[in-house]
Amino acid sequence: MAKGSLVHRVPTGEKAVAFTFDDGPHPVYTEQVLEIFRKVNGKATFCMIGQEIDRFGDIAAKVHAAGHEIANHTYSHPDLTRLTLEEARAEILLGDERIRQVTGKPAFSFRPPYFAVNEVILSLAEEFGYYSIGCVNGEAKDWEQPQPGVDFILEHTRRSVANGSIFLFHDGYGDRAQTIEAVRVLTEELTADGYRLVTVSELMTMTNEQVSHNT
Repeated sequence: MAKGSLVHRVPTGEKAVAFTFDDGPHPVYTEQVLEIFRKVNGKATFCMIGQEIDRFGDIAAKVHAAGHEIANHTYSHPDLTRLTLEEARAEILLGDERIRQVTGKPAFSFRPPYFAVNEVILSLAEEFGYYSIGCVNGEAKDWEQPQPGVDFILEHTRRSVANGSIFLFHDGYGDRAQTIEAVRVLTEELTADGYRLVTVSELMTMTNEQVSHNT
């Protein structure tokens, strides 16, 4: 499986998808996500910012203890393509160090802030052994403030549901109430339809061909 480009969907015959949550941990919204996934017996991947782990390390520890995955979303959420190579490396390294403090091991995957990547940044992530992950439901735009509406997030995510889909949501920075409600609905719908909600690393093990890098 190649690591040199963004992975948006993992080709698999299994009914499994990966929910990912960026910009946490957050003392309110991350806790709510944990409760949602506990109720549906699912797992998620939390793409955490190192600075937020510094602030809310207890929440990060809860995520790990509940069996979810923590991915690297850098230390301070810059556009890495606007930094020097050494500055970008430091951002990724500091994020990785914070995750190791929580989990005792390096992160499996990396989500670049703003999806801002070029060959240099993708190669840098590969140096760390990361899979760089994108998403299939970018049109849902749950990151916008004010948020675009629960129905909007649902509609634009439902369109992208397929085996191996990686979904993007946010549990940090700003009001995420609409995201929480949309995720509550989606997790119930998908599990009722027979989908398993798994971590990114679990999804990667299910691939039946080379990972798709196309949106």
